[in-house]
Amino acid sequence: MSAFEGMEELLQDFLTEAGDMLSDVDNKLVVLEKSPHDRELLNVIFRGFHTIKGGAGFLNATPLVELCHRTENLFDKLRNGQLQLTPEILDVILAATGIVRDMFGYLAQARMPDPADDHILQALDAVLAGETPTSKQEAAKPVAIPVAAEPQPTPASAVGHDTSGPDWHVLYNALVGAAPEEETARQAAAAPVTPKVEAPKAVDKPRTNTPTTATPSAKENTIRIDTTRLDQVLNLSGEIGLTKNRLTCLRSEIVAGRSTADTVKALDEAVSQLDLLVSDLQNAVMKTRMQPIGRLFQKYPRLARDLARSLGKDVELVLEGEETEIDKTMIEDLNDPLVHLVRNAVDHGVDSPEERAAAGKPAKSIVKLSAHQVGDHIIIEITDDGRGMRADVLRQKALAKGLIDVETANSLDERQSLNLVFLPGFSTKDMISDVSGRGVGMDVVKTNISKLNGRIDVKTVIGQGSVFTITLPLTLAILPVLIVRLGKQPFAVPLSMVREIMPINPKDIQQVSGRATLVVREEVLPVRTLASLLDWPEASPPAFGVLMQAAEISFVLAIDGFIGRDDVVIKPLTDIKPKGIAGATLSGEGSVVLVLDMEELLSADSKETRASLFAKAS
Repeated sequence: MSAFEGMEELLQDFLTEAGDMLSDVDNKLVVLEKSPHDRELLNVIFRGFHTIKGGAGFLNATPLVELCHRTENLFDKLRNGQLQLTPEILDVILAATGIVRDMFGYLAQARMPDPADDHILQALDAVLAGETPTSKQEAAKPVAIPVAAEPQPTPASAVGHDTSGPDWHVLYNALVGAAPEEETARQAAAAPVTPKVEAPKAVDKPRTNTPTTATPSAKENTIRIDTTRLDQVLNLSGEIGLTKNRLTCLRSEIVAGRSTADTVKALDEAVSQLDLLVSDLQNAVMKTRMQPIGRLFQKYPRLARDLARSLGKDVELVLEGEETEIDKTMIEDLNDPLVHLVRNAVDHGVDSPEERAAAGKPAKSIVKLSAHQVGDHIIIEITDDGRGMRADVLRQKALAKGLIDVETANSLDERQSLNLVFLPGFSTKDMISDVSGRGVGMDVVKTNISKLNGRIDVKTVIGQGSVFTITLPLTLAILPVLIVRLGKQPFAVPLSMVREIMPINPKDIQQVSGRATLVVREEVLPVRTLASLLDWPEASPPAFGVLMQAAEISFVLAIDGFIGRDDVVIKPLTDIKPKGIAGATLSGEGSVVLVLDMEELLSADSKETRASLFAKAS
């Protein structure tokens, strides 16, 4: 039986509100570290945490209430001036808020969490008693570990909650260590009870109700909508109803044989009015799905702070454009790519304190995460002021790992060399740590961005830093496409990948190293026929080519013809998944149009073809 029988709706409301509130508390704690004497900010943090404790108490979640109460006492002493905030004390607080989020994961399963680990409770008590935990930076340095070792699932990840930050056990173990023997002896003499301020380990006290296997992440199925936007949808629905009634009357007149010039004119006006109203309604409905990206961005200041501290770096994450709105479903799918990019900027991009001092740079490094809208696209940039990337070094790393051959390496220009970081298995680290080194992070970034019909580009200046730019459509609900034709069958290609359309003369296609190529404005591009990608027979030589850009790949897609541009709503194909088909839609004439999944078609192609698409023919 559920521990919260009859309280399911209240529990869901609590998790929604408290989750956002806890993220806001974490974010403000990172800001507080830079302004430890800001009493107003401390009061805001205290009120937020007190609200979380109150909600947990109403649900009778005693373990969560106990942990929140201890942490709240610490906030109270800080705001009353009885304690001064230090990085070490903040480490203990953030470790506690991490366990609070961990407990949210169990509540989301309608299960009562176990009491917090004794180590963290003792650490909170020790700080409240005036003891100061010491920094343990050495434990945070990367160490060699077996490649096969993989992190175990945490309760939060098992239920789809945010796991963007380090596990609290790892964080606390890395940052808060036991005091030296002399200090411990002094503390023992000064306090009646001496809590052992020692780093907790994940294996010390395993939770008895920890799920044994991770389950797929469950996406949040609720959304907050401004009532003004709902009112707009309601008003437009009423207008469409009136227009529908007008069209019904005109149809009756035409059926009755009263088809005069005035009737035809009135019908034309009604259809035009309906077209405008449907477009307005479509836009209004799309806006109900739009959410400020700041709800996602607020997770990352703590992530950057924790990681930088574990690496012995001084990094500030600056957020810009938090009010920029994007489709709610895309916000959820953006979390993993942005986690990887922020971690990558702090770990790889930002240079060490010694390197910055030698280069005459400020001790504090700035990583900027920004978003803004350009037309019908959202641009997200992650910028660092670190060492930058050397194209020649990236080529050598990829070559040494066997990801590319010598011929490909010699043919890559600077832009293509920088995009090598997105290859599966690529890493610049020689030693694997709990932060990086496996060569999967940037591959995940590229794959997930491609699934959102977006693209990612990278620019760098040696000694000044790098910029990763993500370009995304505003929404995935409506997809702008180019309708092309193979024989009599129409196909839809995402318009975001199309650069231009051109006629193809078979005589202009040349064979370079056994590969079909075409020269377009002095650029030699590989040619792939849509028929060959779909394994369809080629009835006749293709007459047109679509110059396409997919991430770092530029190529010509050869087709039989094209129909035009359209905005479509993709419908999934049930019980069937043809190769390279993302779904289907209907054309204006009512015929079925198959929507191509170009990423799948290209990834399913042969190794030789992928190499020809990646390398620039010479």
